[in-house]
Amino acid sequence: MLINNVDFDTYFKNYPDENGYFGRYGGAYISEELKAAMQEIRDAYFTIAQSRQFIAELRRIRKEFQGRPTPVSHLERLSNKLGNVQLYVKREDLNHTGAHKLNHCMGEVLLAKYMGKKKVIAETGAGQHGVAMATAAAYFGMECDIYMGSEDIKKQAPNVARMKILGANVVEVTDGQATLKEAVDAAFAAYAREYKNCIYCIGSVVGPHPFPMMVRDFQHVVGEEAREQFVDMTGHLPDAIVACVGGGSNAAGFFSGFLNDPVDIYGVEPLGRGTALGDHAASLQYGTEGVMHGFNSVMLKDENGEPAPVYSVASGLDYPSSGPEHAFLRDIGRVKYDVINDEETIDAFYALSRMEGIIPAIESAHAVAYGIKLAQKLDKGSVLINLSGRGDKDMDYIIEKYGIR
Repeated sequence: MLINNVDFDTYFKNYPDENGYFGRYGGAYISEELKAAMQEIRDAYFTIAQSRQFIAELRRIRKEFQGRPTPVSHLERLSNKLGNVQLYVKREDLNHTGAHKLNHCMGEVLLAKYMGKKKVIAETGAGQHGVAMATAAAYFGMECDIYMGSEDIKKQAPNVARMKILGANVVEVTDGQATLKEAVDAAFAAYAREYKNCIYCIGSVVGPHPFPMMVRDFQHVVGEEAREQFVDMTGHLPDAIVACVGGGSNAAGFFSGFLNDPVDIYGVEPLGRGTALGDHAASLQYGTEGVMHGFNSVMLKDENGEPAPVYSVASGLDYPSSGPEHAFLRDIGRVKYDVINDEETIDAFYALSRMEGIIPAIESAHAVAYGIKLAQKLDKGSVLINLSGRGDKDMDYIIEKYGIR
């Protein structure tokens, strides 16, 4: 498949390039001190992570510990209510720890083990990456520091408790809005101090090269499984696939299984309360090109050109930028990025819970809401949604803010 001079038959060989760029997005905008650390991770990924021993161990872990493959489920009752379009979900909520995050965390921490590191550092917003990283650290017997904004700590108390039970040190970040962006800032600062003995395991397809590529590759298992399962279940490819996008790890892995297929692909950003700056986190819709956290992509900026305040009902999506590969796929027209607001998200959260017995993460409910919209718009066909996580972590917040509907 050729789109805007990009050949998707050879896409993964060419993107990113050797310097970490997807077109003009990506790269590694980092201090001289961290360049050596990034080079060490790149070298390890291209050697150790491609070895038979590493791949065999990761496959064993995914099968015996994570419980992969996760299934694809047909949303029969919801589909029948909406019309003729059939909705399906890839059940990453059934991956161990309840979300897709463990897919790259086990890969990153296994790599850290092979590199001889003793400690891992991570950031988290909704807490799912933090829980997954704490789980991986416990599995491999490593120290673990998780940086988390104080606002997210209040919203995600169950996940904070899980991280602590798993033995992680949860470091509260109180700067700025005290959410995901500030947690990333703090984690990078800590890594700059400790990189010789630890590795920073970034929680999405963001950050300096090689992280956008590495996280996507570890998440590719989601798209690979989903494609095979859907064809086996139905005999054909879905007409469309949908995933939520904050930094974009679940979407990058899910999309990667279908990029070279005649399938419409939709990434869903959080519109939050509306289009005013500070009321949403839809960087691909409303942002402009800029550099933050060591990579060039599309970002929401304030009047001084700095990362703008953002908001989303979903803690895992309130980030003022998106992964460089998403910006590239948007520009060449392979993926359409759209938005869903808070109210549509909560409606979808309850619809999936009541009609299918599946309580989704608020992040994933954005994708479900968009899938519902597509089903109402199309006359026929099928839509496969990446249900990137379960909603246990969101119960207290949902009940307190929205009540039981």
